[in-house]
Amino acid sequence: MPYIKQERRREFDKCLSNIGVRLQNKGELNYCFTMLCKWYISRHGQNYQNLSDCGAALIDARDEWYRREVIPYEDKKIEENGDCEL
Repeated sequence: MPYIKQERRREFDKCLSNIGVRLQNKGELNYCFTMLCKWYISRHGQNYQNLSDCGAALIDARDEWYRREVIPYEDKKIEENGDCEL
């Protein structure tokens, strides 16, 4: 999890909540991720480090999402329905 200061979170959360309520599908979500990376590159410059940072941030966010949201969901479903057995 990218632990950033609370005041920075509040600043981002205002903008992100406005976007989040408008998203209707995976394509729009993908578009937002892509544009954030493009804006980051346009501001910081296109070089290997910045391109790599964008890719790493996307992968790290995916991993964090999986760890915090998907795994607990899967564990809940195992409890409800039983685990797979050979």
